[in-house]
Amino acid sequence: MRTGEWARDHEALYKLSRDGVITVARLVEFGVSKRTCYRRCRPGQPWQRLLPGVILLRSGRPTRGQVVEGALLYGGSEAIVTGMEACRRQGLRGPKTTTDRIHLLVPAGCQVSSAEYVLVERTTRMPRPVTVDGVAMAPLVRAVLDECRRFTTLDPIRALLTEAVQRGGLNPEALRRELEDGSDRGSALPREVLRDVLRGARSVAEIDAMAVWRRTGLPEPVWNQELRDAAGRYVGTPDGYFRKVQLAWEVDSYDFHFGKKQYAATLARNGRYAAAGIAVLQTLPSRLRTEPKEVAAELVAAYLAAEARGRHAA
Repeated sequence: MRTGEWARDHEALYKLSRDGVITVARLVEFGVSKRTCYRRCRPGQPWQRLLPGVILLRSGRPTRGQVVEGALLYGGSEAIVTGMEACRRQGLRGPKTTTDRIHLLVPAGCQVSSAEYVLVERTTRMPRPVTVDGVAMAPLVRAVLDECRRFTTLDPIRALLTEAVQRGGLNPEALRRELEDGSDRGSALPREVLRDVLRGARSVAEIDAMAVWRRTGLPEPVWNQELRDAAGRYVGTPDGYFRKVQLAWEVDSYDFHFGKKQYAATLARNGRYAAAGIAVLQTLPSRLRTEPKEVAAELVAAYLAAEARGRHAA
């Protein structure tokens, strides 16, 4: 494009961009002076500045896709998206966050720094990127842990790690290896949560249940293990099962039982437990946090009752 031609053919200029996003350096190559670039980004003008050296060739609120494209152009040709944006683009919902930042990974020798809505992380462990909808991003296992390392409280880490296993299909062992291979910075809280995920926790409530169990001094139950009767018929998959005394611990929410079908399913499940000679303790997930001492006491009492019943049966 010759100098000045862009002014007569805006459509051709747009085609040179990535969904309307383009660098000032690229515009200069096509005959648009730097001065003109920034003048056209002033209030009331047709373009807007997204990031240092990055422009959107229209006014108005940029789309999420344009925000991501702007971050990648700012980060350079080797930059890839990681963190929550990469998690969501690979199928996870993720916990609610208070920021819309785009987290980028760039090689350790890259000189670009964080700016505005872009968080730049230099790394010697650049992963092989995956491409989703034309966007280069870290594989899910790396993206999840890159985000977890940034959290300062346990709850969002619990939510993201359990969803990554349940919804994202990640192997907990793969998460453990990635955590061990990566930086120690910010790894303490993810490491704490991952211990419970490796034990078998599949939800935040089950992680809370494990925390309550640790208060009791009882032997550890098996977590989320399918139970079958002597004839091989399915009985249930309790959140925790104390095999020695045949006690099933189920963490059941109000929401689940409001539906008639769900309520009927729970009654049928409890009937199967009874027929198989298995005692069951049901606990609301909210109580695991609001009344952990009380729930721990109930669990101990249920365990002792099941143990006594076994002695009498013998």
